[in-house]
Amino acid sequence: MEECISVFDMLKIGVGPSSSHTLGPWRAAERFLEELRSKNLIQDVVRVKTDLYGSLSLTGIGHATDLAVMLGLSGQDPEYIPVENIDGIIKAIKEENQINLGNEILVPFSFEQDIVFNKKFLPFHANGMRFTAFLSNGKKHVATFYSIGGGFVVKEERLNAKKKVQIKCAFPFPIDKAVDLLAYCKAEDKKISEIVYENEKSMRTEAVIDHELMRIWNTMLECMYIGCHTEGILPGGLKVRRRAFDMHQNLIGLSNYSNPQTWMEQIRLTEVKFRQILKWVSCFALAVNEVNAALGRIVTAPTNGSAGVIPSVLMYYLVIENHNAGPKEIKQFLLVAGEIGSIFKKGSTISAAMGGCQAEIGVSSSMAAAALCELMGGTPEQVLMAAEIAMEHHLGLTCDPIGGLVQIPCIERNTMGAIKAINAAELALETDPKNAKVPLDKVVDTMWQTAKDMNNKYKETSEGGLAIAVNMADC
Repeated sequence: MEECISVFDMLKIGVGPSSSHTLGPWRAAERFLEELRSKNLIQDVVRVKTDLYGSLSLTGIGHATDLAVMLGLSGQDPEYIPVENIDGIIKAIKEENQINLGNEILVPFSFEQDIVFNKKFLPFHANGMRFTAFLSNGKKHVATFYSIGGGFVVKEERLNAKKKVQIKCAFPFPIDKAVDLLAYCKAEDKKISEIVYENEKSMRTEAVIDHELMRIWNTMLECMYIGCHTEGILPGGLKVRRRAFDMHQNLIGLSNYSNPQTWMEQIRLTEVKFRQILKWVSCFALAVNEVNAALGRIVTAPTNGSAGVIPSVLMYYLVIENHNAGPKEIKQFLLVAGEIGSIFKKGSTISAAMGGCQAEIGVSSSMAAAALCELMGGTPEQVLMAAEIAMEHHLGLTCDPIGGLVQIPCIERNTMGAIKAINAAELALETDPKNAKVPLDKVVDTMWQTAKDMNNKYKETSEGGLAIAVNMADC
């Protein structure tokens, strides 16, 4: 049995543009600081160095991995840092050639020399990094971490330990596979969201669960709002123009609102014609991932690169499908989405560096399809079928970002994933589960086999596909 994976592990609030290449290294740097503090070494540090390996090195600059490392070593928290302060912090480190380590001690730091990009891969995962603290007594403290997707970070010795020891989950309904989840639903006569909620209650109070789920949604809503109201060019050198702003203006016309909540209500009041539905969903998804590409605050769902799918599908339900929906439906949606994501993480991967974009957009589309299906009255069997249908049509999707940036084709892929999720939910609702031929667990297994067979140049290395067919100069 795997470890317990909470909904809040799958849906994390953080900063863009990448969960594995930005949020993961940021969190790893924080954990490195924790190690130094636990050993009473931080005051003895005279220099720090970070070595990045594999995919973190090959696409690290485009994903702002170097910036994330510096912010993490500075003691900044990606969940709460005012994003407008990021540029100033980075600028000060570069200009002053020193870093305020853990916000406790100033040490010399060279941006060019103390973050090293090594193209070779470490053995455990494509996203490896090694932190070295040089101490005043001439000794060193070294720690190696792996960013395994979705902002999850593990240490090498932890990976070895998991191979030797079975870790039992403490949830009342421990879930390893979709078949386990379905069995609990039948035995308890509960919806998927209700089973997941019971698991979450074993870790937190109901008040905390409800508050945190709504905080996640409000972050998503604010992200869509910001993206729809921000124009200009995305950073990174590709000169990609933001499209959500113009699309939103054409859709909403002349309307009066002043904040994300009233904006959502205004959209509900807008007469949405059939042909505009896809445009609205695409607009929501574009908005999120444009904010993500600009180092804005987003929610990993389950990753940063796929962060637009779940918010746009949930927004679709709230403003188009059910105008009476509110916090109850929002929490229900997020609980189902989080659980489906955890099944993919346990049985396959949510890291594009390990599995290609099927592990990001494919999984997010599957999560959104399942969640939408339950909200629209689907049975647990139909909910799992919706997840299966969505992933089935993303199998083999490669990860080939141009310039290592989460922009082309990543932003548009979120719109496609969102539309497929809605379509998958509708198909599942119209299908008798008895006629289903492919269970979700088989698709999870197939995705993992596909990931292992996929050539490394199509796994977030920018060494194949669109990444080499179109270069920065062409753009």
